[in-house]
Amino acid sequence: MSRILVTGAAGFIGSHLVDRLLADGHQVTGVDCFDDFYAADVKRANVAAAGQKPGFELIEADIRDRTRMEQMWAERRFDAVCHLAARAGVRPSLERPELYWDVNTNATLHLLELARKFEVGRFIFASSSSVYGDRMELRDGQPVPFSEDLPADRPVSPYAASKRAGEHLCHTYHHLYGFPVTCLRFFTVYGPRNRPDLAIAKFTRRIDAGQPIEMFGDGTTMRDYTYVDDIINGVVAAIDRCSGFEVYNLGNSRPTVLSKLISVIEQALGKTAQIVQMPMQPGDVHVTYADVSKARRMLAFNPDTPIEEGIRRYVEWFRARGASGGSVD
Repeated sequence: MSRILVTGAAGFIGSHLVDRLLADGHQVTGVDCFDDFYAADVKRANVAAAGQKPGFELIEADIRDRTRMEQMWAERRFDAVCHLAARAGVRPSLERPELYWDVNTNATLHLLELARKFEVGRFIFASSSSVYGDRMELRDGQPVPFSEDLPADRPVSPYAASKRAGEHLCHTYHHLYGFPVTCLRFFTVYGPRNRPDLAIAKFTRRIDAGQPIEMFGDGTTMRDYTYVDDIINGVVAAIDRCSGFEVYNLGNSRPTVLSKLISVIEQALGKTAQIVQMPMQPGDVHVTYADVSKARRMLAFNPDTPIEEGIRRYVEWFRARGASGGSVD
């Protein structure tokens, strides 16, 4: 049994990770600031069940609050840190770039400094597929998956740049101080508790309500949609096997065209979408596609949820929840 710190614990991925770590017998300290990105009551509901378990404590705090963070670390000894907290979203980062840099980069630097000071054994950093930029290499007319050894030196949004900077800081601290650090590049995670601003949540909500949806671009953009349970399996394996400095892609490795995604949601809901075509947005990319061979080899990562099954489970959860809560429309 380990004591693990999870930042962003009440968010979409964080709350699923908390549930899994508790089920595996760990003690978990969660930190979340319940910011205004979407409704706080939605995030509180995410960790309501965990809050009833003896192995979990939730601390409401901002990771940028250095005094509070240092006090928390001084009062507890963590065996591992899983740093998921971030200001999320590509498009909003164009509107508030300073905030994104402060939360995603400056706060990550301070957490790494605390990990050094308090001699934490393992540090896991949640990065993003956005660090690869707008990459479109074709082989026999088909997109080529992104491997971890590709240059990630041309981010196309402040969000992407902040995540890449976080990876550089992680490497620096491993190099200087020797503690194990792993960076995980998540590819478009979805599933129950999905952030309400993300495409699958917005499309499901609006199609179900008979409202039009905005499709940015001509419908041919592709995303490597990855079901949250598969992601959590990868995160837990990364915590368990954290050593040296490593970067892993965690994705489904089966990208889905946007027009097909809409069709799959229509089928799961039994309703037809009213589509309003919009131009591509600044900061968006045409394709994300994870090469997960390294994660398969070193983490035994095996994403096995097809998009049709994942969307079916998401719609089932959506309807059971009666769920328009947390809407950002």
